[in-house]
Amino acid sequence: MFGSPDRVMVKRGLAEFRAGRPVMFSSASANFLITLPVDGLNVARLAAFKALCAPHAPKLVITARRADALGVDAPGPVMLPLPPHAAPDAIYALVADADAEPIDAGATEPAGESAVAAIELAKLAQRLPALLVGEAQSASSALIDPPLVVVAAKAVAKFRQDAVNSLEVAGEAKVPLQDGIDTRFVVFRDTVGGGSVAVVVGEPDLSKPVPVRLHSACLTGDVFGSSRCDCGDQLRLALARLKEEGGGIILYLEQEGRGLGLANKIRAYALQDMGLDTVDANTTLGFDDDERDYGIAARMLQMLGCTRVLLMTNNPAKLEGLVEAGIEVSGRKALQAPVNVHNRRYLTAKAMRAGHKLDHLVSVLADAGDGPGTVPAE
Repeated sequence: MFGSPDRVMVKRGLAEFRAGRPVMFSSASANFLITLPVDGLNVARLAAFKALCAPHAPKLVITARRADALGVDAPGPVMLPLPPHAAPDAIYALVADADAEPIDAGATEPAGESAVAAIELAKLAQRLPALLVGEAQSASSALIDPPLVVVAAKAVAKFRQDAVNSLEVAGEAKVPLQDGIDTRFVVFRDTVGGGSVAVVVGEPDLSKPVPVRLHSACLTGDVFGSSRCDCGDQLRLALARLKEEGGGIILYLEQEGRGLGLANKIRAYALQDMGLDTVDANTTLGFDDDERDYGIAARMLQMLGCTRVLLMTNNPAKLEGLVEAGIEVSGRKALQAPVNVHNRRYLTAKAMRAGHKLDHLVSVLADAGDGPGTVPAE
């Protein structure tokens, strides 16, 4: 009635990570691993975790992306020993500082199934993908007060798809917007409480390809009008265009910072202020350049009765993601948002490194005297 035991335990583990508490993972080899996200670590939590892992010394698990930033080429997540008497600030610098010292590749080892699952769960919790881990001989280590949640590593891998399958409509209502735009907001909820929204503009004809915008939530751009990105401009352009065309759908998705979450997006901004571009900032924190998955978007469209779309985007990956999830994409329409002194570097990185189709950017750079292969400074 309340879901499979494995799925329930993943949900509980997710809540524990969000609260900054440790979670135990079990694997097919009957090994147990106690894990704790580095994000939010303090002196008291570090001491408590070391006591929980005793007599074993905790190790650190990082992604292949972060390992690369530290000078280690690895095919997947790696485990490395903690520096002796490392304080929380030093551990945090090791997983998120752009100027951290390179590590010795010989001291690393491939992370096992449980550690990889822990990284995935940390991402789902919108924590940094770096964890302290400690081996446990049995699940008896979980019997502390309050007891640790024990999650099967194999269950985490299928959890995202379970969330897609669990999607339901939580509520809907008409919401008139400025400039005479009539909309209907349909709020969707998944098994972990996510709240993505379909903004149905006008009366789209579902018998034809429907103009659709997949829009990742951007607090800084959409709400406060940040000039660092083009998100807010694209959202407003999409609304105006859908009004002109007589109807369409905007999916407002909980994917802040290309799937990193708001806190990690702001951390990436801080790294950009130090000179990194948007791609390197994400990977320096241990993430992929783009962590988004479009399974939820496709399921939302299907539940709205929309299976053929004309996508309003500059990002070819969105077309690929929808097609893979079973949506027919009939074509693409660009959204050419204004280029300014603050977002030129960001947009150039998206065009040159992430494959976004920003043809209007080329002419802007040419008019400003920048070559097409340059990344202009902010």
